Amino acid sequence: MGRPANGNKRAYGVIKEHIGDNDIWVFGYGSLMWRPGFTYQEMRQARLQGYHRALCVYSHHYRGTPERPGLVLGLDRGGCCVGMAIRVAARDSEAVIDYLWQREMLNDVYLPKWLPVTTDKGKVDALCFVVRRDHEQYARGLSLEESARLVAQGYGDRG
Repeated sequence: MGRPANGNKRAYGVIKEHIGDNDIWVFGYGSLMWRPGFTYQEMRQARLQGYHRALCVYSHHYRGTPERPGLVLGLDRGGCCVGMAIRVAARDSEAVIDYLWQREMLNDVYLPKWLPVTTDKGKVDALCFVVRRDHEQYARGLSLEESARLVAQGYGDRG
């Protein structure tokens, strides 16, 4: 598998090392739940401890521009998040990771990690994209009014 043009090289290596002969799991907490964009074998409700869903990422591409950013969901530290664990067949895992890298790692605002998520059939390690708090697109401490304004003004390739 070749490294995609965008994204952190070290993080890509960590993700690539996890690929083997077994199926992989991806954790969806936003649009991946209703529009994964890839072939999967199974989808289960899952809970991720230690991170919560938050409107905490300035969007310069999918929902805005650098001059007029939108605001999108990210997984931020603390709490928990209920989402979906998506099982990908081993034969498709490289292609799915390449696709996710292009989709989620445009600006390196996320850090991909393998984290345990709990499903009704037990725990699985899932690929999660958590927000990088040191990134310029991390939206820290916005008021409800400012968040609503940014969401409302959001316009771009995905809405």
